[in-house]
Amino acid sequence: MGQGFLHSSGSKIIDPNGQEILLRGIGLGGWLVPEGYMLHMEGFANSPSEIRAKIASLIGNANADQFFQLYRNNYVTRKDVDRIAHWGFNSIRLPMHYALLTPKDQPDVYLESGFAIIDSLLSWCEADKIYLILDLHCAPGGQNNGNISDYSGYPSLWESALNQQRTVDLWRKLAERYASKKWIGGYDLLNEPAWNLPPNNQPLLSLYVRITQAVRQVDQNHLIFAEGNWYATDFSGLTPPWDINMAYSFHKYWNPNNALSINTLLNIRAIYNAPLWLGESGENSNAWFTDCVELMEKNNIGWAWWPHKKIASTSSPLSVTPTPEYNNLLRYWNGQGTAPTPDAAQAALNTMAMKLNIDSCAYHPDVIDALIRQPFKTATISFVANTIPGTIYAVNYDMGKYGYAYADMDYQNTGGQGGGSWNLGGEYRNDGVDIERSTDAGGNGFDVGWISVGEFLNFTVTVKTSDAYFIDMRVASSASGGKIILNWDGQDLKSVVNVPLTGGLNQWQSVRVGPESLTVGVHYLAVIFAAGGFNLSSLRFTSTAVGPSGVVDVSQNYPNPFSPVTTVEYKIPHDGRVAFEVYDVLGRKVAVLENGMEAGGKHLLKLDARTLLLASGVYFYRVTLDGAQSNTMKCVLIR
Repeated sequence: MGQGFLHSSGSKIIDPNGQEILLRGIGLGGWLVPEGYMLHMEGFANSPSEIRAKIASLIGNANADQFFQLYRNNYVTRKDVDRIAHWGFNSIRLPMHYALLTPKDQPDVYLESGFAIIDSLLSWCEADKIYLILDLHCAPGGQNNGNISDYSGYPSLWESALNQQRTVDLWRKLAERYASKKWIGGYDLLNEPAWNLPPNNQPLLSLYVRITQAVRQVDQNHLIFAEGNWYATDFSGLTPPWDINMAYSFHKYWNPNNALSINTLLNIRAIYNAPLWLGESGENSNAWFTDCVELMEKNNIGWAWWPHKKIASTSSPLSVTPTPEYNNLLRYWNGQGTAPTPDAAQAALNTMAMKLNIDSCAYHPDVIDALIRQPFKTATISFVANTIPGTIYAVNYDMGKYGYAYADMDYQNTGGQGGGSWNLGGEYRNDGVDIERSTDAGGNGFDVGWISVGEFLNFTVTVKTSDAYFIDMRVASSASGGKIILNWDGQDLKSVVNVPLTGGLNQWQSVRVGPESLTVGVHYLAVIFAAGGFNLSSLRFTSTAVGPSGVVDVSQNYPNPFSPVTTVEYKIPHDGRVAFEVYDVLGRKVAVLENGMEAGGKHLLKLDARTLLLASGVYFYRVTLDGAQSNTMKCVLIR
């Protein structure tokens, strides 16, 4: 056995020091094996070949080559690997397409450009001291009949002796190249085979044995991972182990996280004294993520999550916002728009490829927290800094386990593929809390919707100044009867919020309660939904000492009547976006004097009728703060 490499020792995977190691990894899905759902192309192109054909049909083969080069150069960079290590992962699983390493129509020919991609990734992993596990995601011909293996019809891997031999030869080539590389964590021989392989999966076992023998001719060092049939779930016929340095790799999606779900696997480990590895899982809610990792860790099973990056997703650590031009391209391909010119299509695709760079990605800390911290701790931590006085947005509740940071009626999918959504809004965060894009002008662009009785949100808040505070909640409701209870450090506040009918779920209204006396320091606020049927955008905490309205207070201008200049004083309770609006007697807006960010406190404004080109007459003015309106005052101009 080579020194300095991961290898199996009985039922454990051990590191070079002989200590058991749990592989905590993430998969680079979508990089070398593009998938339709990750790129929002699932309606018309799912497999790598289908995606390429769709693109080439618009911009030509040469330009398609250029796009995919740009795509690969940006999808995974040194910064991605650095960030993965920083998050706390110790391994990366790399899905590979055989056609990047050997041409589809040229057996025994190998492409140095493809191996160079792996070399670069390995050098980044070596620098960050994390293991790289090579995964043959797309074998010659396809090991299943789905897009994930780039299957395109007869002959599959199982129907072609040539395809099987090419698979064996490719693994020998990989092993020959990386035999001495200590930060290669192992070889995942075949991703998710799924084929009717009687008797008892014998063709799969035979191929695994042939690959292993070829690898061992040039590499005695590295751990071999073998996946079961039917998407890495069926290991019948694949025992006992055929190599002294191997592990069984299974995949787990959309089922309960209990002992029964892995009992067959645990029996395999116990009977055959061989390690287990959860080589792929994900595509669910944060609560499911946490429960799954917790189950694996309790049973000493390493894991790798799927994937690290997607377009317009909340369930991956990194997400890319599609450009309008890319969305237009998707609409055309879906039969809902006009054809772009080749130049416009190429520009849209190339821009999107560059946006895949990590510097342009949105980061989802809640996903990482669910995988790395929450399996071991029940404490909640802040998602953002929530301070009082100020506005607390409902969607910025704490990060933490289900039942501790939040509760929601639907919070995971355990019903199988297509078994339902855990978040009816599908925006902003990956918990069960139903978050949607919001029309509330005073919000942060999102609100909590589909609220049901018994749900709650917990917030860690910092009170900057001890004071009595009004609490203004932004709600929208199509029916009356909603009710919110506020709990402060474990005690219900005296204020109970009765949510009125506002005219619809997109018609926002402020509901005030208080004053409540709050003391300086860190506190814990629970927003408990005692009755549902409404949407919640924010809670604004305002000192009772700021203006009689507690939101925005506008005084009468002086002098009044005036000619041609007068002064207006107004007070705002906190920093925010302010607009000073002037209307004529017909209700038409004739001027906006200010429209920008201002600090909380008192402000004076000069109203100059000459600058605004106002004629003599009666006018009305008001101030809005983050969309919330002040009282309206009347003034008279004499020219």
